[in-house]
Amino acid sequence: SRTQEGMAALSQLHRIATEMGRTRLAGVPQLAVALDPTTGGGWATLASGADVTLATPGAQIGFAGSRVRPPGDEAAYTAEGQFAAGHVDAVVPERDLPAVVGRWVRLLTRPAVGPVAPPAALGAARPPRTGWEAVSAARSPRRPRADAYLDAHFDWREDIRGDRVGGVDDGVACGFGWRGERSVAYAAQLGTPTTPTGFRTAARLVRLADRLGVPVLTLVDTVGAANDGVAERAGAGGAIGALFAAIAEARVPVTTLVVGEGGSGGALAFASSENTWMAPDSYFSVTSPEAAAAILKRDPSEVPATADQLRLRPQDVVGLGLARGIVRPGA
Repeated sequence: SRTQEGMAALSQLHRIATEMGRTRLAGVPQLAVALDPTTGGGWATLASGADVTLATPGAQIGFAGSRVRPPGDEAAYTAEGQFAAGHVDAVVPERDLPAVVGRWVRLLTRPAVGPVAPPAALGAARPPRTGWEAVSAARSPRRPRADAYLDAHFDWREDIRGDRVGGVDDGVACGFGWRGERSVAYAAQLGTPTTPTGFRTAARLVRLADRLGVPVLTLVDTVGAANDGVAERAGAGGAIGALFAAIAEARVPVTTLVVGEGGSGGALAFASSENTWMAPDSYFSVTSPEAAAAILKRDPSEVPATADQLRLRPQDVVGLGLARGIVRPGA
């Protein structure tokens, strides 16, 4: 149409963007389904600009249509390629679209009221006696991870994917879950160093939940933020700061449960400053015992003793006034 009608057609993108902005300001959720094909202005406004974007398998999706883009890398212009890059939240077979769209409409329009209660503990029932015992329990391969907490806490859930600037961190799970006939948003660390993409995805989730009035649950479990050169070039500091700001500015209540390792600022960025809880087999620390010992020029044999001095046990964090309590196993 824009070739036949010229700028009169192209300028309609301004009208689409204006209406999307108005509905966004009104707190109306925006859900898009990208069919085959979804290209040009349709992708750049209605589809990619939605809060949640679904796509059908094999669909051609991209800003550049097949007749005007340079040859090569055809996979980048597919639903699967956009999903891999974090621009599409899910690729859904057409036969499943009615059910999936229905689930998303419920999740985006029926928020829970008030703060979310922290999930019950899934692992150890008693807090550790020493700091090193706390670290060892949190690092145990048998300790339940955040995805187990999400599965136990929600009846069902749907993930969002990616930071919308081309990145995906599979060590961070974000989305909306259904519990007690209401919707709760979640952002969970899955035990790996969190990348800038992970922080940006979590910030995207918190800001969306805040706009829709959906309370947020965050689960903390990371050795810390990724700090290699790749992470630094990708804007680690800015990404962490963006998540701190999103949680601090949120009007909806944010509840945090530390389920494993709480490593430094990379963990703290996911945490509520007012409503954080500890699992019995978790810890929260300014740095790892190994790093603290190295900073203090101590022998490696002193790492366990250093862990005790860091006051990182769940009961220590509660005693410092930084957490409200230690959760118990469910009935």
